[in-house]
Amino acid sequence: MPTRPQSRNFAAPEDLADSDFERDIGAPGLFPFTRGVQSDMYRGRAWTVRQYAGFATAPESNRRFRYLLAHGVSGLSVAFDLPTQIGYDSDHSLAGGEVGRVGVAIDSIEDMAALFDGIPLERVSTSMTINATAIILLALYAAVARRQGAALHELSGTLQNDILKEYVARGTYIYPPRPSLRIATDIMAYCAREMPQWNTISISGYHIREAGATAVQEVAFTLAHAGVYAQAAIDAGLDVNTFGRRISFFFNAHNNFLEEIAKFRAARRMWARIMRDRFGATHPRAQQLRFHTQTAGSTLTAQQPDNNIVRVALQALAAVLGGTQSLHCNGRDEALALPTEESAMIALRTQQILLHESGVANTVDPVAGAYTVEALTNRIEREATELLARIDATGGALVAVETGYIQRQIQDAAYRAQQAIDAGEAVVVGVNRFVQRDEAVADRTSTGFRLDPELERQQVERVRAVRAGRGQHDWREALARVEQAAQDGSNLVPPIIAAVEQRATLGEIADALRRVFGEYQDVSTA
Repeated sequence: MPTRPQSRNFAAPEDLADSDFERDIGAPGLFPFTRGVQSDMYRGRAWTVRQYAGFATAPESNRRFRYLLAHGVSGLSVAFDLPTQIGYDSDHSLAGGEVGRVGVAIDSIEDMAALFDGIPLERVSTSMTINATAIILLALYAAVARRQGAALHELSGTLQNDILKEYVARGTYIYPPRPSLRIATDIMAYCAREMPQWNTISISGYHIREAGATAVQEVAFTLAHAGVYAQAAIDAGLDVNTFGRRISFFFNAHNNFLEEIAKFRAARRMWARIMRDRFGATHPRAQQLRFHTQTAGSTLTAQQPDNNIVRVALQALAAVLGGTQSLHCNGRDEALALPTEESAMIALRTQQILLHESGVANTVDPVAGAYTVEALTNRIEREATELLARIDATGGALVAVETGYIQRQIQDAAYRAQQAIDAGEAVVVGVNRFVQRDEAVADRTSTGFRLDPELERQQVERVRAVRAGRGQHDWREALARVEQAAQDGSNLVPPIIAAVEQRATLGEIADALRRVFGEYQDVSTA
């Protein structure tokens, strides 16, 4: 009988000796949802094929949206430019040179109406990647839907609305954490009443991973933030079995194929137990971790950019095998510029080939029971649970954000990862190995996507025309009601909808909230 080596590089049944099938794995669609949130997974409902898009002005982005919808996209995912993300109108002195650069510029209801011109909002699912100004963008979306004659209760989509990860990973915050948390719960309370099909928050591990976190840190920090939002909603009087059904998540699909599959399974199992055991959720939908996935932008290389097509395909496959509910594939040239229409089409076709040609959607959770996948799932859950305990020991996730604890953990992980690349211990094909010595970094300045600088001037003129053409008394009164609601604690969404309908701009509403809440100062390097 052959002997087993003392040191081995494969998993075996003994690695799962502490696992119980019914407790830890179970059937798809049943607690703890390790195998997915649907009993028939993609055989019954395919994942939503999304493409993240948005650039320049609203009319420009509208043309790209229509292009994607015409070629098989089933849900829109909107990127906003930096001034929009941090609450400045396009003619603000700090917005110069950034208007429309990394997303679409939205200053007023007229921009939002142009963005969705000819797109019936009650028939399309829209995801908006926005946080500090999420309440304003939601108000704009609702106001445009009412212009179109759509009922708010018919609208479906997702608002990212995850401000905590801005403090630890991205930096596009405005207000301090505690008033920002109040804004997030106001959105959750309003949508529970008026927009019941809307996912009111999408807690993002994606940006945490992009900032340099490990897979374990991505899970732990994301679930730590989710716990803060859940507790804040409960403290605000919301029912966990109601708001819990409208919580969604946003994860990164990175390069380590098997680890990424296991990461999604572990996160789903952990959240089910957290919602049941910590927050008392009894409805299965409130216990389920439903998530959108985007392939890892930080893994894309400017060198040999066509290699990115392969990276993205493998990352997308990991997301599908991990049970994602929706998916965006990055364009091959995003390390260089905004993706061209050709690159966006390749990314879209990648999803369609996975869905319709690969066969992975025909079997429910085909990786279940694989020793390596299940052992990795257990390891990630164990290590993420230990990290959550350390966060609790610091005083909880909100305190860990305010003191910079989580930020420093991510920074340390990012430093170690870069050291491994610099030393050649971590291989990046075309960058630190398999380099073509006579190859220059691709020059896309002539063939890649380029923004017309004239578009910024046009956007500035557009927002100034909005200000010049509105009723001054009604606009001032509407803004005053926003500021009053911020002071007295009443729900902010209704007065902000009223303000945008009076053509108050995004920057004006953000400034009204700044006067009450103040602005946050980074503490992560203190």
